[in-house]
Amino acid sequence: MQQKYDVVPNIISGKDLDYLSDMFNWNYGAYKSNMNALDNIQDAQIKQTVQKCTNVFFENMNMVLNILSEGGNNE
Repeated sequence: MQQKYDVVPNIISGKDLDYLSDMFNWNYGAYKSNMNALDNIQDAQIKQTVQKCTNVFFENMNMVLNILSEGGNNE
């Protein structure tokens, strides 16, 4: 039987942690690939687009780290 809460507890479940870990790893892999590719891109417009994508991956990684550092704080 599932317990019902009036207020959501400040926890991260094991399933949540697995999902956050996967999200971090996907973004980290994409970030690393883009960072390695940036030096080899000659076209300025493509380089700018790849840099924007790299920034998004970096921001996503930081969001996951912030969630983990808060320990599931729902406020």
